Amino acid sequence: MKSHFNFEDLSQTFVGAFALAVPISFSEEAWSIAPSLPLLNLLLIFTLSVLFLAFFTYESVFRGNVKHRIGAFFFRLFVAYTIASLVVALLLFALDKFPLISAPEVAIKRLIVITMPASMGAIVVDSFDKE
Repeated sequence: MKSHFNFEDLSQTFVGAFALAVPISFSEEAWSIAPSLPLLNLLLIFTLSVLFLAFFTYESVFRGNVKHRIGAFFFRLFVAYTIASLVVALLLFALDKFPLISAPEVAIKRLIVITMPASMGAIVVDSFDKE
């Protein structure tokens, strides 16, 4: 198994996030449901995102061997979620559906909702070449 995060991993993470972010970012349902969700539901979505990322990363990327690589494990989780968030923000901005200045609460809610599947796409594609 590779022990470091390199440019190939970075590009795979971007591609995976983009692959799942595109169809959902273009969905009016995602734009509409996000602003109506209460904070508790958003926290649940965020928590589920991170938990599923952690489970998948533990089993598929690290093959259950995290004991001596806990820092790399958390780094990969952070990078996958962060890149997915950036991809989603960029797509929503391009679609004029990311009102960060005029309605930041709506923008953040949309970001959390759409980043959930995008982050899974990011980590799944990143895991393809792991040994």
